[in-house]
Amino acid sequence: MGGITLRELDAKQITETVAQLCKEAAYYLPKDVYEGLKKGRETEKSPVGQAVLDQIIKNAEIARDEDRPYCQDTGMTIVFLEVGQDLHIVGGDLEEAVNDGIAKGYTEGYLRKSVVAEPIFNRVNTKNNTPGVIYTKIVPGDKLKITVEPKGFGSENKGGIKMLVPADGLEGVKKAVMEIILHASMNPCPPMVVGIGIGGTMDRAAVMSKIALTRSINSHNPMPEYAKLEDDLLELINETGIGPQLGGTTSCLGVNIEWGPTHIAGLPVAVTICCHACRHATRVL
Repeated sequence: MGGITLRELDAKQITETVAQLCKEAAYYLPKDVYEGLKKGRETEKSPVGQAVLDQIIKNAEIARDEDRPYCQDTGMTIVFLEVGQDLHIVGGDLEEAVNDGIAKGYTEGYLRKSVVAEPIFNRVNTKNNTPGVIYTKIVPGDKLKITVEPKGFGSENKGGIKMLVPADGLEGVKKAVMEIILHASMNPCPPMVVGIGIGGTMDRAAVMSKIALTRSINSHNPMPEYAKLEDDLLELINETGIGPQLGGTTSCLGVNIEWGPTHIAGLPVAVTICCHACRHATRVL
């Protein structure tokens, strides 16, 4: 019986890659989001909204051209790892390598360190933005896919989860999403990008909503029914008048939905709102 050959990857390479991705995500707004802002500016009907979008677009261009953070809140670092089952990491621990990369990237890139070690009784800053929130998935192959998603908390604080029952159905899902959006109003620094997770459990739905934010705002869920729901919700959100910061017609740039199997008695719906700084960067090693 032949042995299995594993590809080796040095943990130091993971650290260096994560550090670079942290800086890239903070400096360079993804092309689809930038183009979404430009498109929104062309269709925005409110003069105040137009002026706000002009400033947001100019800010993105300055950040890109001068390698500066797009927003002063450089977020809590979420990292999605897809680890090939035929990959062997040598020279260190995987999560330690990722956290070392976050610390290196946030220090070298002069990015704001926003993480406290304990949430209630002793809120002391860790001074390097670690630990990150790390999700690991084992996949076929021998590669490592790393996606860094810095998540600012002006928008993070306005997300929500609704534990619906199957009888609530499609209309119940729409109602739940819109209740969260309307409660958030202008606080998440719109125009927003909305990630939605439907199904699974309470925690799985929340993770799916974060994964949804790493997709292009020009993409659609491959299942036609969910693709239509994305379009319907985008239209509903843009009809609210929330607009870019101070009111208008460009409230949302994109709605992305991820779904998963769930229990016969459940219909979890999680909504993660991202501000116009919908930042993420990916590399495959």
